[in-house]
Amino acid sequence: MTAALAASDRIELSIEGMSCASCVKRVENALAGVPGVQRAAVNLATERAQVELQRAGADTVGALVAAVAKAGYEAHPVDAGGGEAARQAAARENEARALRGRFTLALVLTLPVFLLEMGGHLVPALHHWLQARVGETALWALQFVLTTLVLAVPGRSFFAKGAAALRHAAPDMNSLVAVGAGSAWLYSTVATFAPGWLPPDARHVYFEAAAVIVTLILLGRMLEARAKGKTGAAIARLASLQPRTARVLRGADAVDVPIESVRPGDVVRVRPGENLPVDGLVIDGSSYVDESMITGEPVPVQKLPGVSVTGGTRNTQGSLTVQVTRTGADTTLARIAEMVQTAQGAKLPIQGLVDRITYRFVPAIMALAALTFFAWLAAAPAPALPAALVHAVSVLIVACPCAMGLATPMSIMVGTGRAAEMGVLFRQGEALQTLREVGIVAFDKTGTLTEGKPTLTGVGLAPGYRREDVLGWVASMQEASEHPIASAIVAAARAEGLVLTPVRDFAAAAGAGVQGTVNGHAILAGTPRLMEAHGVDAGPLREQAQIWAREGKTVIHVAVDGALAAVMAVADPVRPSAAQAVAALRAAGIRTAMITGDNRHTAQAVAQTLGIDEVHAEMLPEGKVEAVRKLRGDAADGAGRGAPNRPRLAFVGDGINDAPALAAADVGIAIGTGTDVARDTASVVLMSADPRGVPRAIAVSRATLTNIRQNLFWAFVYNVALIPLAAGVLIPFGGPALSPIFAAAAMALSSLFVVGNALRLRRFAS
Repeated sequence: MTAALAASDRIELSIEGMSCASCVKRVENALAGVPGVQRAAVNLATERAQVELQRAGADTVGALVAAVAKAGYEAHPVDAGGGEAARQAAARENEARALRGRFTLALVLTLPVFLLEMGGHLVPALHHWLQARVGETALWALQFVLTTLVLAVPGRSFFAKGAAALRHAAPDMNSLVAVGAGSAWLYSTVATFAPGWLPPDARHVYFEAAAVIVTLILLGRMLEARAKGKTGAAIARLASLQPRTARVLRGADAVDVPIESVRPGDVVRVRPGENLPVDGLVIDGSSYVDESMITGEPVPVQKLPGVSVTGGTRNTQGSLTVQVTRTGADTTLARIAEMVQTAQGAKLPIQGLVDRITYRFVPAIMALAALTFFAWLAAAPAPALPAALVHAVSVLIVACPCAMGLATPMSIMVGTGRAAEMGVLFRQGEALQTLREVGIVAFDKTGTLTEGKPTLTGVGLAPGYRREDVLGWVASMQEASEHPIASAIVAAARAEGLVLTPVRDFAAAAGAGVQGTVNGHAILAGTPRLMEAHGVDAGPLREQAQIWAREGKTVIHVAVDGALAAVMAVADPVRPSAAQAVAALRAAGIRTAMITGDNRHTAQAVAQTLGIDEVHAEMLPEGKVEAVRKLRGDAADGAGRGAPNRPRLAFVGDGINDAPALAAADVGIAIGTGTDVARDTASVVLMSADPRGVPRAIAVSRATLTNIRQNLFWAFVYNVALIPLAAGVLIPFGGPALSPIFAAAAMALSSLFVVGNALRLRRFAS
């Protein structure tokens, strides 16, 4: 445990017992008080706490759990082995089942109380008949028994948790319910069994209010728990894609073993129609695999020996024998699920403000309820005590901040889950809010707007050089590079049957080219800037290079032993969907730019084809960073990315040389088919290579933030607007008031509206 903590300095805890936003702030404060904690963020919807530490020791987890317990809640570390999602799903199912049982019992006990009290008011004949046959004292005693059972059995947790919160001088929603329902029950009990303690005109009972309050709040929590289960549907669907067993070859036999027992290096067999259990490399067989869950492309991809496959994808035709490369938490599917879960548990900047307000909201409401009670007691006509009690209880109940605590995290959970289904992964939760404010999107070219699979289309030679010699030398050197252009040259050389020879002293200049020694010749291959840096005159072939560049092709200059030997043209087809992506961004009011290391003529040609507004070409990695800053407006006065009135900028790239720009942008968006470095640097990852994922990500961000604002408006305005009504402020002017029963219904309705509104994002389509 100690080593693991020291390596990560980050702990995730599952928190139980939270019911509102004030609980969130209380748990955060408890965790922040543990020595060594730098930051603690708690999410009400996911019931998780993310704790960042300056240092971690063997007893760190124990100290965190103890701090949460002291605050009145339960905590345990999240299982990093992958079983936590299943455990949490089971816990939520159990919670929903338990709430259903508690609500059913409360309803059965409450109905007679409600009918005995309210039925008599609605049907006077029934009231008179009951009074004559049973008697008022016996009726009240029966209501006392039934209401006491409601509060003591299904409603017990409100009083246990509410009292604990009050003991810690940090009242929460449970405290409001406990004080409200408890006050109504206590007053009614006195009126029933010690009526002499009250003035004759004040001898009334409110058992039905206490019982109905608890029953309605249990109904709201039950429906809320069921709805919360739906927010985790995206992760559940991801988890369901991976088979629970794999057919592993043990000698000549194929044995079905649990997926947890499979290790890298094992060989598994996958039959037609089955999902691949793990990531691996095909070593035998041929088939077509449906990778739509990763790439979004509906057409199955052919898989031959030597080609990689991804766990969770579906084998549609032939049988495949696959050598396992990654298992468990290292698989692509597990990393995607982890990113979704991290994004769902994120706390946006807007949520911090909400938590600070609601942390003080409950004490303020209790003070307001006390003020309401004493104001009515002092100013109302006799008997003032019943009216004071009813209005104070109504204020306590109607202002419960459940909806406020759920407004942001519920939208984040559903929005990021829906984004994952659309092929957009938010690695950092803050990007969800920042992306909404993006006014400029800058793209890399190669591999982002283009296919990233270029082909060699032409070789222009200087006098005295042969094509096969130059192509062979350059291909031999480029074989050590993973750049798409290098792959195109190597592929062309092999297609012509050329034999590649080992390279010595190989070196790559980021964004400029490569150099090395082949067959005793010093070879340079790259941009005119690289030629100039080594004193090579590119003039003799400049005209041919410019012709190819105007056609949108990438031109590679080749020097042999210090003299220009050739220029090569490589064409990288523009992605068919790139123009649609740029058009969608323009329709959304967003400017577009291209920042590329390719030559200016090629970049301009591609930009003109796609309708891109601005081009920055021939950029080294540090040049791309400077271009990002200029586009955002930082250079005007030295202001940073957080400066006001600066347009937010997103950079989209796929290569190692894009990593600095991805980090410098307000939001870095990595193409899923790009390098690991790009994906690790970016805050948003597109699962496929389709650039249309960029406007899709922005649309999801805007929809989610709009949803959050709708929820917050409803939660705050609705609850606060009903407080004067509950306090009876309008009664002196002939206006209506809100009884405790309707206050409880209104509070439950507020939470259900927030949850239901968030769930609308599941149907979002860009």
